Amino acid sequence: MRVLIVKTSSMGDVLHTLPALTDAQQAIPGIRFDWVVEEGFAQIPSWHAAVDRVIPVAIRRWRKAWFSAAIKAERKTFQAAVQAQHYDAIIDAQGLVKSAALVTRLARGIKHGMDWQTAREPLASLFYNCRHHIAKQQHAVERTRELFAKSLGYNKPQTQGDYAIAQHFLTFGNTDEQPYAVFLHATTRDDKHWPEANWRELIGLLSQSDVRIKLPWGAPHEEARAKRLAEGFDYVDVLPRMSLEDVARILAGAAFVVSVDTGLSHLTAALDRPNVTLYGPTNPGLIGGYGRNQVECRSASRNLTDLPASAVFKQLFSNL
Repeated sequence: MRVLIVKTSSMGDVLHTLPALTDAQQAIPGIRFDWVVEEGFAQIPSWHAAVDRVIPVAIRRWRKAWFSAAIKAERKTFQAAVQAQHYDAIIDAQGLVKSAALVTRLARGIKHGMDWQTAREPLASLFYNCRHHIAKQQHAVERTRELFAKSLGYNKPQTQGDYAIAQHFLTFGNTDEQPYAVFLHATTRDDKHWPEANWRELIGLLSQSDVRIKLPWGAPHEEARAKRLAEGFDYVDVLPRMSLEDVARILAGAAFVVSVDTGLSHLTAALDRPNVTLYGPTNPGLIGGYGRNQVECRSASRNLTDLPASAVFKQLFSNL
């Protein structure tokens, strides 16, 4: 059986889809997947053993110059890639009009998605041959697992979902002699940042732990922040700029991770690494860290400036 998955973004959403593939792989021997995903996250599906072909899409970039000759050529190439195979099932796990109209409708095969009441954008359901009612009041991972089960005709397992990508990185692990932690300090929303003074206080509290601290970054302003956080601490390393796969290798070898609410926090969960995630304005109930040893550390005021470093330090050594 060959299935096409349409789940293009964001990083957390793409990662949250992986346990559904594991369920299907266990329920249907020999099932194989192709996956349409935004080009920036194209490495992620390739880490799962059930995925054969990753088809990158660039909706975010294309819409900036939709009718230019170069973008038209890219879109034509993408359409040919999607239509090269007739699929036994096409599962649109994105549930958005843009993904349904620009991707799902092109694919050849029976199209599945959420119904009018439960799709993220109800109009997207009009593009599907089979519409499934998926209760909203459950974690995003469980919603996607249920969608796959109903689309492919098996009972959703009652056990916790398995991302099944940690083994991809087992050959790397921690090659450092000294154990290390990773601090994921960067996120896109200002109100999801933890103050630099708090990060530095937490770093100071770990001075006697014999654990090095690694600070990744993805943009110049994040590199500048990492350097400010590391200043004066000889056990803190500001990492070079890395690909997503290289960051995953670093996370896979970490003794533990402290993170703000960001896509790399979900990657940490997918890699089964212990993680304390700091939440302010967002509610982690339906979209928070899913997996083993994932600890929520929340500000009672929903403002991360009110979350002291001592509270995070306490969570680290009482839960991990």
